[in-house]
Amino acid sequence: MKQAMTPEEIKAKKPYLDWSLSEVEYDYISKKLLGRLPNYTETGLFAAMWSEHCSYKKSKPVLRLFPNKNSRVLQGPGEGAGVVDIDDGQAVVFKAESHNHPTTVEPYQGAATGIGGILRDIFSMGARPIASLDSLHFGELSDPQMRMKVDGTVRGIGDYGNCMGIPTVAGETTFDPCYQGNILCNAMSVGLMDQRDLQRGTANGVGNAVMYVGAKTGRDGIHGATFASADFSDEHATQRSAVQVGDPFMEKLLLEACLKLIHQHPDWLVGIQDMGAAGIVSSSAEMASEGKSGMELNLDLVPQREPNMSAYEIMLSESQERMLLCVKKGHEKDVQKIFDFYDLDAVTIGRITEGHDYVLYHDGQEVCHIPVSSLTDDVLEEESREAKPERITKAEQAPQWQPQITDPAATLRALLQQSTVADKRTFFQQYDSQVRTCTVVGPGSDAGVIRVRGTKKGLAMTTDGNGRFVYLNPEAGGQMALVEAVTNVVASGAEPLAITDCLNYGDPNDPEIFWELHQSVQGMADACRVFDTPVISGNVSLYNENNGKAIHPTPMVGMVGLIKDLDYIVPSFAQHAGDLVYLVGQTGDDYAGSELQKMMKGDISGTVQLLDLDNIHHYLQQLLAQMQIGNVASAHDMSEGGLGVALAETLFKTDLGMNLDLRSLSAAQLFAESAGRLVVTVPVSAQAAFEKSLGHDAQLVGNVTNTHWLELHLQDAELNQNVTELQHLWEEAIPCQLKSKD
Repeated sequence: MKQAMTPEEIKAKKPYLDWSLSEVEYDYISKKLLGRLPNYTETGLFAAMWSEHCSYKKSKPVLRLFPNKNSRVLQGPGEGAGVVDIDDGQAVVFKAESHNHPTTVEPYQGAATGIGGILRDIFSMGARPIASLDSLHFGELSDPQMRMKVDGTVRGIGDYGNCMGIPTVAGETTFDPCYQGNILCNAMSVGLMDQRDLQRGTANGVGNAVMYVGAKTGRDGIHGATFASADFSDEHATQRSAVQVGDPFMEKLLLEACLKLIHQHPDWLVGIQDMGAAGIVSSSAEMASEGKSGMELNLDLVPQREPNMSAYEIMLSESQERMLLCVKKGHEKDVQKIFDFYDLDAVTIGRITEGHDYVLYHDGQEVCHIPVSSLTDDVLEEESREAKPERITKAEQAPQWQPQITDPAATLRALLQQSTVADKRTFFQQYDSQVRTCTVVGPGSDAGVIRVRGTKKGLAMTTDGNGRFVYLNPEAGGQMALVEAVTNVVASGAEPLAITDCLNYGDPNDPEIFWELHQSVQGMADACRVFDTPVISGNVSLYNENNGKAIHPTPMVGMVGLIKDLDYIVPSFAQHAGDLVYLVGQTGDDYAGSELQKMMKGDISGTVQLLDLDNIHHYLQQLLAQMQIGNVASAHDMSEGGLGVALAETLFKTDLGMNLDLRSLSAAQLFAESAGRLVVTVPVSAQAAFEKSLGHDAQLVGNVTNTHWLELHLQDAELNQNVTELQHLWEEAIPCQLKSKD
């Protein structure tokens, strides 16, 4: 078989540098691991498997800071998705993944295949996906090209999820100039399973079959993993060869076939894994490594939709809707019959062997013969230099920005029309949020809620992250991302269980960016320990830059919580006139990184303070206890836009108003973004019990009225606004921006 380059030519011409494999790594592979020069195919496999996207060679030391166990965790990081006990022999399975570079290059397919990939991670564990979420961060809508990318991304998410019949129930969408050249598309999927059906990605048992199932392999997505492990620039703006093409109808068939095999014939199956980043090589090598086995594959047997594919292309293709199975010897035809029923390929392409060698054949020749561990376990971890950004040192020494608010009503109206704050219905109405008929709370609330059929239980879920705070103080920003997710889940009446994450940062070779990563993960990890919400899955997405300019460091937290009795679910909008209104948590002069600062200054500056995590944890526990006995009528977290926006949103889509005494707060503090706060309404009958439980952490400020006016009496101003008019501004802001002719 003709190789693209001989091993000697590879050494001389160094094509691996374009695949994100360094000279140091190439030399280590050649001299220490193999004792010879790797051929073209082997070099490509090492480049993919040793990429940051697959190996986490730079981020592993930082990721070890995360807690990943507690009494409920059944499976933590290392498998397709994390698994958490939700009682009664059931488990919730969830994970998030980034698809940032593909979505920037080709928004529709990038977003669609991001959804497809994360769904496969869920059903590869033996769970049926029950809900999808997203976390999207775009440049400003004033840019016509960005409006097109927003449209493509949203359509991609909607089309794939809707065709799969999986509801999209929650998410977040923000807009900031830092994402102009590198948008973020983070997808999260949640599944439900009986614990007895839990599967893992392992391959062992000499003679057992390695079976390829699903769609055929093409040339799309080749080197997608290394594409995601390099800086983005204008020269990559049309690099569509690294973007996969999805087929949700094919994936629906694959889902049903895999679950039928797992649920009805688990004795036939040794292990199962999605062919995600780095395609066949990652799934097969990782399964063999997990099973401490050797593996031989005949690539001539791989179903292919394009002619004359090389071994390199077959192994590194990231064509979608494919899975790899390890099947007990003798059951190959049984498995094939299941997939035949769904009109899917199911082909035995190899066997488990003695020893620990990874051997590939193509065109009748051996094209790869290396130790399995050389791909998976022998990756050189890279030490990274760290440096605190000078901007943060200067900000710590400078006076904090203090806004001057003379007309809080005008400020509130303007904030409600900011794209990050405004109603996102234009986007999420394209997603089917009710399919499967288990959705209790859909998009637009603090958290989505899914009913667990046949029980009184529910699962609350949310995605949260704010790069502005992390940019100003990574450790505090990391804490705030976790606290916002906890607050959103608790606001629905749920006990927070665990988190998944997408860690979106710039080039880690920049000491300042690695410092941001390290510090923000430390903040997240500290908060996870306080709230007992371990990290059970997730991914790291580095090199999110365009032409050398990095995005704001943007860790996304995806959290799932358990509602033990849906009779006590808590809505996010006011319920009854006469209910008492409480502010839970403390409001300070927290304007750095706020929506108010961005709106008034056009940029962000200052620094963000570390949180009193223990105090926030205490009062959220007390609040949840009151919710679980029916003493809370509604709860809404305060995030972008602060208290003013939260009060308005609590009244939108109701016929109610509020009359509140806020003389303890200035007009500016109405828009401060102090973390861990909620607006809570409580029936008068529950006042004594609620106040006894929450103490000084809940401030009674007024009551819900039947006037549909928001009346606020502040320290230095008055605000009296018709809620219908505010809602109209909030609802029409994004449609107007999308229709702009600029």
